[in-house]
Amino acid sequence: MYPQNNDNFGLHLTLDLSGCNIEKLKDISLIYDLLRRLPEIMRMQSITLPIVVKWLDKNATIDGISGIIMIAESHISIHTFPEKHYAFADVFSCRNFDTTLCTEEFTKLFRPKKFKKNLIRRGFDFNN
Repeated sequence: MYPQNNDNFGLHLTLDLSGCNIEKLKDISLIYDLLRRLPEIMRMQSITLPIVVKWLDKNATIDGISGIIMIAESHISIHTFPEKHYAFADVFSCRNFDTTLCTEEFTKLFRPKKFKKNLIRRGFDFNN
């Protein structure tokens, strides 16, 4: 968990997930379901259904998936690159959230061999 204080607007969690399960990275339903249930798990309020689309990178032969869900607190998004066994995930919120729990949900699903987690406080002068 990252402490909330009044000197910033919110927290942005980014995850770089490498060595992921390729079948899960290609599964549009699996990613839709993850985005649909994450707000509730994180005690946030979804304001849209997830939008999840397949796309083909110019250097790839396997469709990747991009998905986003808008939450009252901001958004949760993911972009997958199956041929590279890679995914990028972002969670931005103006409200404090359990970054460890959120990270566990992504890593439990995609089973990366390694991952990098970044936490960024945003909007330092927003509340001035």
